[in-house]
Amino acid sequence: MKATRLAIPDVILIEPKVFGDERGFFFESFNHAGFEEIIGRPVKFVQDNHSRSVKGVLRGLHYQIQNPQGKLVRVVQGEVLDVAVDLRRNSPTFGKWVSAKLSAENKAQLWVPEGFAHGFVVLSDSAEFLYKTTDYYAPAYERCISWNDPTLAIEWEISTEPALSQKDSQGKSLLEAEVYS
Repeated sequence: MKATRLAIPDVILIEPKVFGDERGFFFESFNHAGFEEIIGRPVKFVQDNHSRSVKGVLRGLHYQIQNPQGKLVRVVQGEVLDVAVDLRRNSPTFGKWVSAKLSAENKAQLWVPEGFAHGFVVLSDSAEFLYKTTDYYAPAYERCISWNDPTLAIEWEISTEPALSQKDSQGKSLLEAEVYS
């Protein structure tokens, strides 16, 4: 696997070694020991999630203010632009964001550690998105930052208004949001 630390070094793009021929392909999508070596600390995943969305759907920017979740995300059908926003107040990159295109074709994964808001927008006709989490979903602690917060100025690479859930359409600005200390 090739691991690349992004502009926020705690967020890591992981690209697998893919073995393929005319019959198809094979790659190791997860290896616990190898993953811990890449991120440099022990990690225990407790939940796997799978979502499907159509073109133009934007999900996020989600986080849990208590029971924060680290997420290892990937796409198995289609393509998304995946975004992580640093919400750790004492971090030198607080309020900064990074993004990566994840697709079934590139088979890349993104490690989004605890302390970050996370979201993605579907760029293809549809996309299936898989992710592992380091803590369980806790709706009482879930928070959402507005996808179009001018303070963040995220470049979503879309030309039309995204389709949002009711919850996501009510996201707060970074200045109003609860963040991690």
